[in-house]
Amino acid sequence: MTAHAKSPQRMLMGPWGHAVNTVQQLGEVDFGPDALIDLDGYRADWLDGVLGRGSPPEQPPVRMFVMGANVWRDEQEWPLTRARATRLYLHSSGTANTRMGDGTLSDKTPGAERSDVYAYDPRYPVPTYGGHGSGGGGITRDGAFSIQGPMDQRSTQQRADVLVYTTENLPADTEVTGAAELSLFFSTDVIDTDFFATLSDVYPDGRAILITEGALRTRHRESREMTKLLTPKQTYEVKIPLWETSNVFKAGHRIRLHITSSNFPRFNRNLNSGKPMAEEMEEDIQVAHQVILHDAQHPSSLMLPVVPADAKRGTPQR
Repeated sequence: MTAHAKSPQRMLMGPWGHAVNTVQQLGEVDFGPDALIDLDGYRADWLDGVLGRGSPPEQPPVRMFVMGANVWRDEQEWPLTRARATRLYLHSSGTANTRMGDGTLSDKTPGAERSDVYAYDPRYPVPTYGGHGSGGGGITRDGAFSIQGPMDQRSTQQRADVLVYTTENLPADTEVTGAAELSLFFSTDVIDTDFFATLSDVYPDGRAILITEGALRTRHRESREMTKLLTPKQTYEVKIPLWETSNVFKAGHRIRLHITSSNFPRFNRNLNSGKPMAEEMEEDIQVAHQVILHDAQHPSSLMLPVVPADAKRGTPQR
């Protein structure tokens, strides 16, 4: 935003869903009374200033809500240059399936490690439960299109077609502000498939609250405009961007990543056939056997933009 600003503009990021600034709770998280602001007044002051109807308001370029800490903070730029790209590597002994598996995240680079595998069957997709989305209720599990935002992901993370990687308990509060990115090494036995990455905040009581997520259809791994199918059983590296966020993972909490190949019906199922979506039929379904590599030659990792505790120079706001 900062680099491309050519006219007066402001960015406001609040802890809200599609119904902007109307309730302080979204999903399963109550962000407290400070989550609601005088949004109309904020807009009016800015418009009066840029349209010459009054003095320019003393508003910063960026005002954002930091989840976890549940406070507003003013910033002079976006993204934050003081955020440090912090890489967490995926580890397991080949059994990261479900949250009861042995998948971990750490800053230690991988050595000789077994790959994780799972089968994605489009006939039994992972149901949408929270995350970015809006719309009418009742059409998915528990009305998942109306239950958006930070929902507890434990039910999703108990499926065998979901790989789960979790840090140890955090020794100190850890702020992640900006866009995370998953670097994923994989192979599969089909010519097209999907991958979904979800970041969650694991509370001491076990809740795994969704923070942000990202998705990739592998035929568009090089660009949205280009279609390039896979060669079965060949190893690829892809980058999966996760939506921007700002969250403080509190001391004693854990950071968790889960990976799977569907999020339905928010995203149409990939039937793994390689055909155009509009032409696919149920009989085109193929089961994809996904292999996620995380060894020394294929160091799958999650990059998090971490704001160091000694570098939080933003201005706290009501």
